[in-house]
Amino acid sequence: MPWEIIVAALGGIGLGCGVAFLAWRLVVGRHIRAAQSEIEALRTDAQTKHKETILEAKEEALKIKSQAESEVRKRRAEILRYENRISQKEDNLDKKLDSLERREKGIIAKEKEAEDLHAHLQELKQKQIQQLELISRISSDEAKELLIKAVEDEVHEAVSRRIQETEAQLKREAAERAREILSQAIQRCATDVVSESTVSVVPLPSDEMKGRLIGREGRNIRALENATGVDLIVDDTPEAVTISSFDPVRREIARIALEKLILDGRIHPARIEDTVATARSEVEATIQAEGERAAHELGMPGLQPNLIKLLGRLKYRFSYGQNILQHSIEVAHLAGMIASELGAKVALAKKAGLLHDIGKAVDFQVEGPHAKIGADLVKQWDKSNEVVNAVAEHHGETDSMSVLGFIISAADAISGGRPGARRESLDHYLKRLEALENVANSFSGVEKSYAIQAGREIRIMVKPTEIDDLEALRLSRDIVKKIEETLEYPGQIKVTVIRETRAVDYAK
Repeated sequence: MPWEIIVAALGGIGLGCGVAFLAWRLVVGRHIRAAQSEIEALRTDAQTKHKETILEAKEEALKIKSQAESEVRKRRAEILRYENRISQKEDNLDKKLDSLERREKGIIAKEKEAEDLHAHLQELKQKQIQQLELISRISSDEAKELLIKAVEDEVHEAVSRRIQETEAQLKREAAERAREILSQAIQRCATDVVSESTVSVVPLPSDEMKGRLIGREGRNIRALENATGVDLIVDDTPEAVTISSFDPVRREIARIALEKLILDGRIHPARIEDTVATARSEVEATIQAEGERAAHELGMPGLQPNLIKLLGRLKYRFSYGQNILQHSIEVAHLAGMIASELGAKVALAKKAGLLHDIGKAVDFQVEGPHAKIGADLVKQWDKSNEVVNAVAEHHGETDSMSVLGFIISAADAISGGRPGARRESLDHYLKRLEALENVANSFSGVEKSYAIQAGREIRIMVKPTEIDDLEALRLSRDIVKKIEETLEYPGQIKVTVIRETRAVDYAK
C-alpha cells in the first residue's frame, strides 16, 4: 500500500511537471513571437526613417548646390563689373598720360623761353649796373656796403632807442614798486622811538659824597676805576659824577656799582670790589635776558648763545641817540615785511636784520667797519652764507649786493631815517655834509659833489675832458686821504668818482 501511494505520488508529480513544462514552453513561445514581431516592426520603421533621411539630405544638398551656383553667378557678375571699371580707368590713365606728355613738352618749351629771357634780363641788368657805376662813380660792392651800413646804423639807433625806453620804463616801475613796498612796511611797523643819552651821569646826595668817593689820597676813586675800567670825572658840577668809557657795558657796570655804593654809604676798596662784582653779575644777567628777549620776539629761539650775548650788549650801545638793540629789532621786523612783499625768505631776512649791527657790540675793540666785523662774527656761529653776506653788504661796502643785502639796507635806512629816531644837531649835521662836499670840490676837475646816506657816502661828478679813467682813480685816493686828515666822522665814508660822457641828439 505505501508503495502504491509512493508510486502514485511520483506519477502525479511527473505528470504535474510535464504539464508545467508544456505550459512554460507555451508562454515562452508566445513571448518570443511577440518580441520577434516587435523587432520586425522596429526594423521596418528604421528602414522607413533611413529612406526619409536620405531623401531630406538629397533635398538639402540640392538646395545648397543651388545657392552656391547663385553665389558663383553673383561673384562672376561683380568680377565682370570690376574688370569693366579697371578697363575704363586704364583708358582714362592713358588719356591723362597723353595729356601730361603734351603739357611736359609745353613746359619744356616755356622753360627754354624763360631761360632765354632770364639771360637777356641779366645782360640788361649788367649793362644798367655798368651805367649806374659810371654815373655814380662807385662799384656795386661799394654800393652794397653803403646800403648795409645805412641799414645797420638805422637798426642800431632803433635798438638803442628801444633799450633806453625799456630801461626808463623799468626804472619807473621799479621805483613805484619800491615806494609801495617801503610805505607798506613803514605803516605796518609801529615801534617806539628810543632816544637815550650816551653820557652816564650819577647824581650825588651832596658834595660831601664826592670827597668820600675820592677817598684818602684818591684811593677809592682809583680802586673804582681799576675795578670797572672807566674814567670817573669829578669836576665842579654840583652833586654829580660823570662816567666816561668807550665800552658801554663797563660804563653801565660802573654806574650801577656807584649808585649802590652811594646808597650803602660804605666806600672803601674792599667794598668797591664786592659791589663792582655784584653789578657785573647784574649787567651780565641783563645782557643775557635782553638778547633772549630779542630772539624770542622775532621767533628765533635756537639762536647761538654767543650771538645772543652780543645782541644783549647792544642794549647799552647807541648811535646818534638811537638804541642799537631796539634799532636791530625794528630792522628785523621791517626786513621781514619787505621780504614777504618781494617773495624772499622771511626767516633769513629777519635774522639778517637782527644781526646786521652786531659788529657795533665790539667795534671799539676791533678795527674796521662794523658791517665787516659783524659779518665775521656771524660767520663764526651761523652757517647761513646768505645772512653773513647780507650783514656785510647792508652799507654797500662790498663789490656786489644780494637781494637780501638790498632788503637789509632799505630796512636799516627806514629805521634810522624816521623822524625822531636819531638825535643830532641839524646845524652840526649840515656842517658835516657841507664840509664833506667842500673837501671834494677843492680838487681841480670836479664838477659837482653830493653827500648822501647821511654823510656815509659822497659821489663826485668830474669833467670827462679834464679827468681820464686813470686820473679818476688817483682823484678818489687823494680825496679819501684828505677826508681822513681834515674831517671827524663816525664809521667810514665811501668815495665814488663818476666820469661820464653823454651823447645827446634830437630828431627833427
